[in-house]
Amino acid sequence: MATLDDLDGLLAQNKVVVFTTFRRDGMPQQSLVTVGKMDGGLAFTTRSRNAKAYNLARDPRCAIMLVKPDNRGFAVLDGRAEVQGPDNTDADALRLRLREVYRVAAGKEHPDWDEYDRVMLEEGRVTVLLRPDRIFARNA
Repeated sequence: MATLDDLDGLLAQNKVVVFTTFRRDGMPQQSLVTVGKMDGGLAFTTRSRNAKAYNLARDPRCAIMLVKPDNRGFAVLDGRAEVQGPDNTDADALRLRLREVYRVAAGKEHPDWDEYDRVMLEEGRVTVLLRPDRIFARNA
């Protein structure tokens, strides 16, 4: 079984992944998100009013699929998401967490952190972290 560290090369090639949650009726809901590696998993931000956030509030099971740019290798991570938002995280801690996720996903500093903080607050952003229970990789 692959480990998260085994995926560093794949993440260096492509940080845009397919993120899957489950709708109320059990059908999958998929989104493209940009992730970064942190805290033993992959993290991204999303609006708290998006389908994936609603789905995770009801059922934290989820999966991420990373694909090589040439489509000849991939990895699938599944587990349960940890969501941090205004409902369960102090405002200042959330602001710093959102910045941290930006850094690992973008691979750089934001040019204007005050603007970033303002937009994240206006959009009602939350962070999502998937620490995988299982990783399956082929030619990754």
